[in-house]
Amino acid sequence: MTESMAKPRAKGASRASKPRTARALGDSATASKIRFSATLFRPVATAKAVAWTFLSLPKEASAKLPSRGMTSVEGTLNGLAFRATLEPDGQGGHWLKVDRKLREAAGAEAGNVVALEIAAVAEELEPRVPADLRKALAAAHPKARALWSDITPVARRDWIQWIESAKREETRLKRIESACDMLAKGKRRPCCFDRSGMYAKSLSCPVADDTSSDTRR
Repeated sequence: MTESMAKPRAKGASRASKPRTARALGDSATASKIRFSATLFRPVATAKAVAWTFLSLPKEASAKLPSRGMTSVEGTLNGLAFRATLEPDGQGGHWLKVDRKLREAAGAEAGNVVALEIAAVAEELEPRVPADLRKALAAAHPKARALWSDITPVARRDWIQWIESAKREETRLKRIESACDMLAKGKRRPCCFDRSGMYAKSLSCPVADDTSSDTRR
């Protein structure tokens, strides 16, 4: 994704009640807690400056998650509550994009080891729709827009991940066009999409800036 989906949540904030047939978001009585520590890294410098950092989950922590693909979780980072969607690293593991707001609120910086406690959420988070896809959907056939609204957040996330896994801009544009066409024809998910990136080799964890492990910089 182009921006972090991790959002700090004020402690003590009220939550809307949910039917007993579905586990409420953040129900620690039934959610399996995963505890681990990880180092925050800056991604290598690119043409566009970035303020976010990231961390890789230890293999044993990733193994406890219900999916090798994108997985929404909630928990704490250095004691600060947050919700986010973990990204697959293409190796069967996951990584977390930590935006500047969350990092600073947690009192951490690149190079620091942070403590996390997470659990998979009962209901997947709504994904952020990229601007180019949002524009294409607005101009697409009404059936495409109607189906996009009808499918689940997980299905919408699959379409977005399929589009954003394209390595070339030309491929991305073709996938956006194909997505609108397939949605208009009633296709609810992209065909044969490898959510984990393990087989298509289409997903990976960001490359860490070597200097980000040196907190003196």
